[in-house]
Amino acid sequence: MRRSMLAVAVIAAAATFATTAAAQTPAPGPQSTRFFNTLLEKDPSREVRMQLQVHQPGPGTPFHTHPGDQWEVVLDGEMTYMVRGQPARVLKAGDSVYIPRGTIHRNENKSGRVTRTIELLIVDKDKPQRTDAPPE
Repeated sequence: MRRSMLAVAVIAAAATFATTAAAQTPAPGPQSTRFFNTLLEKDPSREVRMQLQVHQPGPGTPFHTHPGDQWEVVLDGEMTYMVRGQPARVLKAGDSVYIPRGTIHRNENKSGRVTRTIELLIVDKDKPQRTDAPPE
């Protein structure tokens, strides 16, 4: 009887630990904090967005496109930026990149520490911010 009660207690504790650990594990891809999202003054069919991205070390985003233009600045850490068919570039704190509409690209944090970037996007209103690119 005591063994079965002990086994139930151990299983319950393990399940609680697993649930808590899963809840604390960040989702894959960057975590975003949007500062603002507003219509472009003379073209209300497009939106201006500024957001902070926190990139955990790891595989990063899949190749994707945006329905508009993007500017990205590395605030701290470093990011590997890739455009499909071109050599990868390592961007360090203070570096920036302009990503024209429809460019198939991705980011990966290979640095082993958290990287923060800030992004400014001017994108078509009512379209998804990101569309995953088909495989090559």
